[in-house]
Amino acid sequence: MRFADRVDAGRALADRLTAYANRSDVVVLGLPRGGVPVAAAVARALAAPLDVLLVRKLGAPEQPELAMGAIAEDGVALINEDVLRGLGLTRDDIDRATARERPELDRRLATYRGGRPGIPVDGRVAIVVDDGLATGASMEAACRTLAARGAARLVVAVPVASREACERLRTVAHEVIAVATPAPFYAVGAWYHDFSQTEDAEVVALLSSAPSPQPG
Repeated sequence: MRFADRVDAGRALADRLTAYANRSDVVVLGLPRGGVPVAAAVARALAAPLDVLLVRKLGAPEQPELAMGAIAEDGVALINEDVLRGLGLTRDDIDRATARERPELDRRLATYRGGRPGIPVDGRVAIVVDDGLATGASMEAACRTLAARGAARLVVAVPVASREACERLRTVAHEVIAVATPAPFYAVGAWYHDFSQTEDAEVVALLSSAPSPQPG
């Protein structure tokens, strides 16, 4: 199957998440940038608050689409040892990629939140959304960040994912929900008719128009 765009994908994903609708203990978090339009559609359908969780993939030298690790806003760092060994890379490569990606992560954090604190997840169900999963490295870093923040339940929710990524994430999340897990997988964008880049302004607009957290 192919989704028309990220909003269409988010609606299809929300249909798999109805057990979490209209609950005061649920927070939906999108991984910028492409995960936020998907997450916004999910948050609207569930009547849940929307936030972002800043994660940056650390692309391998000469193969930037291949994740050798990921970093998250709270300082969580994830290293894909299999990729390092397979490409003959070292921790110095990780350090260089981290130094390159951290300023962009910090810039996005300031742009999207404007200095405001994130929505607390302590004791809540955190539904973490992206537009798709290839390796799952960024999502794993996100899950580890939310676990450290005290989330009571971690739900990974995506429109499309590789089966390998789903298996990987079941080791760090309580539940992994994917509308489609095609094999062979190819790339995330292959499963969308419109996979145009999500811009900062769209992320900010979606966050500002999202439902507010419910008390309790």
